[in-house]
Formats: sequence, structure tokens, C-alpha cells
Amino acid sequence: MTKVAELRDMSDEQLVLSLKEASESFFRLRLQAQTERLDAPSELRKQRRTIARIKTIRAERARAAGQEQRQEQGQEQE
Repeated sequence: MTKVAELRDMSDEQLVLSLKEASESFFRLRLQAQTERLDAPSELRKQRRTIARIKTIRAERARAAGQEQRQEQGQEQE
């Protein structure tokens, strides 16, 4: 499981790749759960939380970039 600090240190491209991998892994785990071959049901929760963490970090970065852009536009107008 990836720690939040490790995710925050990743670049945007790395986050996109990690999100893709986590989503694919979550899909496979869901299939295994449906066919009753899942060894550790807790893995579903872990993958879902990892996906949520990655999406949250991406949203925070997008929000921060938007605020910086608004501040720059405000300074140009003065």
C-alpha cells in the first residue's frame, strides 16, 4: 500500500500511472470477489482508498494551480 507522503512526492505523470494501475487492480479484485476466489477481502478496501487518495491529491494540485493562476491575473490587472 502506498503511503500518502509517497503519493505527494510523485509527479503528475506518476500519479496518473499509479491511478491506472490501482484501478486495474481494483477491477481484477472485484472480478475475483464475484467468482468467490478472493483471498483477502480487505484488499478491495485498500485499493479503493488508494484510488481515492490519488484522486484527492490530483484535485488539490489542480485547485492550487487554479488559485495561482487567479492570483497572477489579479496582479496583472492592477
